[in-house]
This record gives sequence, C-alpha cells and structure tokens, in this order.
Amino acid sequence: QVQLLESGGGLVQPGGSLRLSCAASGRIFSIYAMAWYRQAPGKQRELVAVITSAGSTNYADSVKGRFTASRDNAKNTVLLQINGLKPEDTAVYYCNANIKQRRYDRFRDYWGQGTQVTVSS
Repeated sequence: QVQLLESGGGLVQPGGSLRLSCAASGRIFSIYAMAWYRQAPGKQRELVAVITSAGSTNYADSVKGRFTASRDNAKNTVLLQINGLKPEDTAVYYCNANIKQRRYDRFRDYWGQGTQVTVSS
C-alpha cells in the first residue's frame, strides 16, 4: 500500500508564506511525477504545480513566480514553497503522485488527504 501524507497548512495573512510538505510511504518502486492540486469551496480541483523525477516543473499561471515546487527523490517527498499568499489561494491543497509499486507494475495515481491553507487578515 501507498500513503501520501501532507503537512504545513495553516492560517496566514495576505503576503505571508507557507511551506507544504508531502511524503510518500509504503511499497514504492518508482515515482514519476509529484504534484500539488488545490480545491477552493465551490470550485473544481485544479493543478497548481507538478514536478517530475528529473526535476522539471510546471505551474498554473495564477501561481507562477510565487509558488516553488521541489523534490527529494531519496525521501519520496515533495515540497511546495508558497510566497506572497493571496486570499484567493485559500483552498485545501492535495498532494498527488504517480507511483509504481513494483518493477513491472503500471504507474498509478495516489492522493493525500489534503491540508487546509487559509489566507485572511
């Protein structure tokens, strides 16, 4: 089994910073992409940032220049550094990973339980 555990959410004032962390554990042979999604109340879940095992990143236009994803492949972790937080960044942030549990398995998507980020004065 595979588990993704997020941490680092909280209540922050506009302009503040947070660092979200996600650690994958369990039977893992390989992880390709790790990503962060978010879902605000009444809205669809959206992709925020994705980082491949090679370190290539891609970001939603709304967060470019403020969010930075990084990854520690040895520890199966992905971080999301969030700077310049805005009220519209308020959402539950979910970690996602494409994981192969055994050498000849297919990659499958796994999700964390989510961590709340609230930006308010």
